[in-house]
Amino acid sequence: MTQLKNDTFLRALLKEPVEYTPIWMMRQAGRYLPEYRATRARAGSFMGLCTSPDYATEVTLQPLDRFPLDAAILFSDILTVPDAMGLGLYFAEGEGPKFQRPLRDEAAIRALEPADMGKLQYVFDAVASIRKALDGRVPLIGFSGSPFTLACYMVEGGGSDDFRHVKAMLYSRPELLHHILEANTQSVIAYLNAQIDAGAQVVQIFDTWGGALSHAAYREFSLAYMQRIVAGLKREADGRKVPVIVFTKGGGQWLEDIAAIGADCVGLDWTTDIGQARARVGAKVALQGNFDPNALFAEPAAIEREVARILASYGQGSGHVFNLGHGISQFADPAHAGALVDAVHRLSRGYHGAA
Repeated sequence: MTQLKNDTFLRALLKEPVEYTPIWMMRQAGRYLPEYRATRARAGSFMGLCTSPDYATEVTLQPLDRFPLDAAILFSDILTVPDAMGLGLYFAEGEGPKFQRPLRDEAAIRALEPADMGKLQYVFDAVASIRKALDGRVPLIGFSGSPFTLACYMVEGGGSDDFRHVKAMLYSRPELLHHILEANTQSVIAYLNAQIDAGAQVVQIFDTWGGALSHAAYREFSLAYMQRIVAGLKREADGRKVPVIVFTKGGGQWLEDIAAIGADCVGLDWTTDIGQARARVGAKVALQGNFDPNALFAEPAAIEREVARILASYGQGSGHVFNLGHGISQFADPAHAGALVDAVHRLSRGYHGAA
């Protein structure tokens, strides 16, 4: 494989010295970019983008051509895994992802098996294509949803405000939810390892809905399964360590527990102070975050002030990957995203002993 020209992101994840704080943005390839919207129109649909390695490569590289980001992230969707398990993923216009066959009855749940990786070959082909197109420019991130987050969509049949179906199962028939989580865990381990084999240099587990759980339920139904995934991942490729990032949105109260599962980096949403988080777990893991994505609707001067505040809160030294606390809004101004990237690169050098 081509030698990396910019490995700042990888070094920061491993808490090695860096010249500046690296940055990438969750959902950095997406609807806020006019070039993305043009490519999606050509592809005909969101799944048309995801299932075409050529289109997935094109949109993955679009934000890198616009901003000097320090990492690329595979363009895909977390729900490709349950789709490969036979649930029938589709995207209703204006409504987001839905499943034709949500898991509501015991027979369907008992029949659930781990995903056939052959049905996800288009993802691995996209990883290989993107890695080749990057030509060592920056590292490539692969990803998956967490077992619990995937289960939320699989049981609810789509997005949800209250998760009443999956939570009813959790409390009434926990053994059924554990069956789903077991199948998901086996699938995610195989899925992420296949992405690493195809060229992913970092992997992230998105536990988007873990924060909706109670204190006890989080440990049993989310964290325990993510710990198994981390333990089951390949941690070296091309002679380098493959770092693992775990991100539970709304998980600030469980930072110590998350930091103990073996990942290299813990993602933070914007509700947690990064300086306090560093004091709690920074000796054990790197931290990723945690700019409020809605702050991108402010003027560039205000964006810069917020960047300065977060950098100051984290303080001197490596181990910080700057990111949003969740995905960038489709309504964000690309120029404001550019101002964010510029401010992070410019203002962070003083925290790393560089001129």
